[in-house]
Amino acid sequence: MGIQYLFLLILPQNNIMSGKIYLIPITLGETNPYKVLPADILPLAQSIKYFIVENTRTARRFLKILDKDIVIDELSFFEINKRTRHSELVKYLQHAIDGNDIGIMSEAGCPGVADPGADAVKVAHEKGIDVVPLVGPSSILLSLMASGMNGQSFTFVGYIPIKQPSRSKTIRYMEQQALKHDQTQIFIETPYRNNAIVEEMLNSLTNNTRLCIACDITLESEYIKTKTVKEWKSTTLPDLHKRPAIFLIGR
Repeated sequence: MGIQYLFLLILPQNNIMSGKIYLIPITLGETNPYKVLPADILPLAQSIKYFIVENTRTARRFLKILDKDIVIDELSFFEINKRTRHSELVKYLQHAIDGNDIGIMSEAGCPGVADPGADAVKVAHEKGIDVVPLVGPSSILLSLMASGMNGQSFTFVGYIPIKQPSRSKTIRYMEQQALKHDQTQIFIETPYRNNAIVEEMLNSLTNNTRLCIACDITLESEYIKTKTVKEWKSTTLPDLHKRPAIFLIGR
């Protein structure tokens, strides 16, 4: 008498595992990526086919530097900026829900920090998609590390107002916070206004306040100096025109 076996295979309605969102840092300028990035970024970047980026041209060039044999035309790039709508981000991230990994890249440095990529990360959390930050250069942290200022209490202000009198008032307010709370104040400026903001700080800050000027971080032309305002006034100032710079005010 034969024994009959009955096998019942139950397939789930949705057996596709979601992809992950990888926050991929890039260089802060024209420098060898492997001097500032971990080696395992290469195989990861090679495996990803979908990218959310601040600038497609920059992203394509960076990937080609990582791997000259990469076929750029087989990759998909979705640009993001402060005007990108929530519905567009949901559409971009659908690729992760469908099982594909997505890389997010800034114009320079770490995505999601002073970068519109943070909006895509926010939506990823809303959709339950895993987010994986990767190690790379951040001008904010690198300048703070090298400034000699308080690294336990600090504020990144981002860009300050362009027009007066708001501009000078903001500079003086940052100085007040730095002196009152021993809290390092960090901010950036559009590169073509760098020289002007240094002059404005020297005119607005008191002589004993410390000011760090950090420029071209991780590049061959790197410049990082911390001096009191009084010392800066008697020093030949660096030419920062159109160079990526970051400024720190402290006591």
